[in-house]
Amino acid sequence: MANLAHNLVLTAARHPHRPALRLGDRTWTYAEVDVMSARVAASLTADGLRPGDRVGLMLPNVPAFVVLYYGILRAGGTVVPVNPLFKAREIEYYLSDSGAGHLFTTDLSLAEAEPAAQATGTRLVRVDMADVTAGAGSFEPLAAVADRTGDATAAIFYTSGTTGRPKGAELSHDNLARNVEVVTRLFDLSEQDVMLGCLPLFHIFGQGCAMNAALRQGACLVLVPRFDPAEVLRAIERDRVSIFEGVPTMYAALLQQPSGTDTSSVRLCVSGGASLPVPVLHAFEKQFDCAILEGFGMSECSPVVSFNHPDRPRKPGSVGTPIDGVEVRVLGPDGTPVPRGETGELAVRGHNVMKGYWNLPEATAETIVDGWLRTGDLVREDEDGYLFVVDRKKDMIIRGGYNVYPREIEEVLYEHPDVLEAAVLGIPHDTLGEDIAAAVVLRPGVGQDPTELQQFVKDRVAPYKYPREIVFLDALPKGASGKILKREITLPS
Repeated sequence: MANLAHNLVLTAARHPHRPALRLGDRTWTYAEVDVMSARVAASLTADGLRPGDRVGLMLPNVPAFVVLYYGILRAGGTVVPVNPLFKAREIEYYLSDSGAGHLFTTDLSLAEAEPAAQATGTRLVRVDMADVTAGAGSFEPLAAVADRTGDATAAIFYTSGTTGRPKGAELSHDNLARNVEVVTRLFDLSEQDVMLGCLPLFHIFGQGCAMNAALRQGACLVLVPRFDPAEVLRAIERDRVSIFEGVPTMYAALLQQPSGTDTSSVRLCVSGGASLPVPVLHAFEKQFDCAILEGFGMSECSPVVSFNHPDRPRKPGSVGTPIDGVEVRVLGPDGTPVPRGETGELAVRGHNVMKGYWNLPEATAETIVDGWLRTGDLVREDEDGYLFVVDRKKDMIIRGGYNVYPREIEEVLYEHPDVLEAAVLGIPHDTLGEDIAAAVVLRPGVGQDPTELQQFVKDRVAPYKYPREIVFLDALPKGASGKILKREITLPS
């Protein structure tokens, strides 16, 4: 029963008439989603798909994504999620590197997907967003679920490529199934819950912690194709959403909406994808009267590593303690553990660690050493075992020999009442090696005074840490999950 597709099959058997998916005023039951995924599996099998074959899935958050995802797994295939906003060059790389034989996409992405598919010889399958069966409605449902071992690859998630071309993290059926099992316990998730699916499903956070978790437990997943804070609040009120999952920029955006929406149904908020600034956490909890539990994860870890467990004391600013079955270490530059309270690189071992990077044995060996995955994230562990993310190892700024962690400076910037978003990064300096700059988005209607903001930070950190340059922007570039992309920030010279 290793195939992850069994989660849907078993839930449909237990709760056939419960709502599985909801989009606007349309609802699909578990029985309907199960049958539609079985038709997709039959269609792919008839088209020659063999166990292990890769299939590209390039859709927004619509019911067809869920149906295709489980249909691909049911047929024994491996899912390769692709951002529907990608351009032809990016799509071509994903298809050629993974060797995907099929690519499912919609008219919204067809102009970019067609040349990519032609260049790689991939069969392009156009999906009408109104057709939940994804074109497989004429096929008899495939009753059987393909036999897959627990260590067989279920999905290949490409990393963001901050240090070169994206690498495909191979996640097995066991990786995903065990992580989902832990997540459902952490959230105390049941068939009575309604989960808001505004995180992109092609991203590991939305796919693992929202879609797969909801369908395992029989909860209802409310789909939002594109994050819009006003629409999200309307969906929460209309559908009586009980669990909301988001990234920090989503929480910041929701704070800017006018009050008046009934969000009393929300019992749990979850934050991940990036560190949640403590001022944003406190402001959101005060305004929405709902606690946010923050965790840490990454594609290579299926994704969850640690979490502020609901049954333990919560520490704002912390990403909690390791989940069940996962161990962590905080390592110094020589690879040995550092004392608690000191900063080092987070290393992870457990059921969540990926098989490796697709067709990259050397990169895998560099990342997974003696069974421990080196995350590249700098953390510290307090006396109670709670982890605090200091920064990405590669984002650390060395100014005149002093280590400066952007996360710390960003926290200070977020304390200023006029700051909506902030990103701190290093810039070249002739004598110091690097200096500190900040890109800032202000709240609507406030004036721009870089000197005042600079002084605000200067009053709160050591003299070598405050940003020597502050640039005001209309918006910060973000990835598909809403995470701020520092590598795409261009500061005026």
